Amino acid sequence: MTRILYVDAYSGISGDMLLGAFLDAGLPLAVLQEAYQELKLDEKFQIRSQSVMKGVIHATQFSIELVEPEESDHHHHGHHRHMADIRKIIQNSSLKASVQENVLKIFELLAKAEGSVHGVDPDEVHFHEVGATDSILDIVGICIALDYFQIEEVFCSGLPWCEGTVNTQHGLMPIPAPATMLLLNESQAKMRPFTADVELITPTGAAFLAAFARYEKPEMKLEKLGCGSGRKDLPWPNILRVMIGEQTKDTNYEHIVIETHIDDMNPEWFGHLMDRCFASGALDVTYAPIYMKKNRPATLVTIVATRDHETEFANLLLRESTTFGVRVTPVKRYESERDIIKVNTEWGDVRVKRKWMDGKVIQWSPEYEDCRRIANDHVIPLSQVVQDVMKWIPKEG
Repeated sequence: MTRILYVDAYSGISGDMLLGAFLDAGLPLAVLQEAYQELKLDEKFQIRSQSVMKGVIHATQFSIELVEPEESDHHHHGHHRHMADIRKIIQNSSLKASVQENVLKIFELLAKAEGSVHGVDPDEVHFHEVGATDSILDIVGICIALDYFQIEEVFCSGLPWCEGTVNTQHGLMPIPAPATMLLLNESQAKMRPFTADVELITPTGAAFLAAFARYEKPEMKLEKLGCGSGRKDLPWPNILRVMIGEQTKDTNYEHIVIETHIDDMNPEWFGHLMDRCFASGALDVTYAPIYMKKNRPATLVTIVATRDHETEFANLLLRESTTFGVRVTPVKRYESERDIIKVNTEWGDVRVKRKWMDGKVIQWSPEYEDCRRIANDHVIPLSQVVQDVMKWIPKEG
């Protein structure tokens, strides 16, 4: 089973809100403290976790308190870093390789977004808020939590779309801030109108989503819940909730049917088109003769695929055929469970597909290509090979 995280970003998302939610879900504060020591940062800091009320809802608030050094130069160095500085800190740490990889993935996306906004190379980006020690600790902490809970996939709700301005090191910026907006675009975020003139999505939160999240509601078995608190007190509960568990297997998959009518293509090209569709992951491809207007003979091309392949197959049809347009229809497809076993026969191993329902095998289907090869090698009828293979299948399935 796949371990998944669902983020309910009702009031937006930030690094400290995420960490508060992870702590509320059971992440020990000591795990964060140990990981932070492995960063070998020069700055001194303390981390805290406390129970707070946001309206009538209990939440956990995570905070970082920096111990200011006496030398101002040291202080400024800790709060202004380039991407190269951050990369060096992470790579020289004792963090697990997988955690380092995730941390740098988030920071690389941040650098790319900031560089695009300010017109500089990502490695030359001079981080301000994001380069501050507390932001480094936020991002490292988030990746430590993903590792601790063994998260394999991340899903997220729609995000609140606010307006107004936010004060940054570069002056007043519109909400969402330009770099945040680029990161939301990178993750193809789903935005919902939200009447508020306050920043609810920080660059750190947006970068985390761009690195890992899909904006879907998964089917899952809940195991842990957590509620993290934002720093601001707002007219509504300023919280972020996380749900952690296992993705449940469902036999009802959402699919699409992509169709088009073609009446002007070389018939020899249809074989190539079908091969390309199957190679790209189509579940089924069929051709059917039809008659179009003015009684013109044509071919109905039908592709069945999973919904996340919609754009890929639409573009494939437009590119590989003479059609000028395609139709896409969402459909439900009910599937039985299946697996493939090898059956030892007098001709060697033959693959057999088994169909399962209610925990029992109800059908066996010898693989056509294996049976065809045997029929050709031994010069015997294909039907005889199939019948003989069926005799070799164990009675218990």
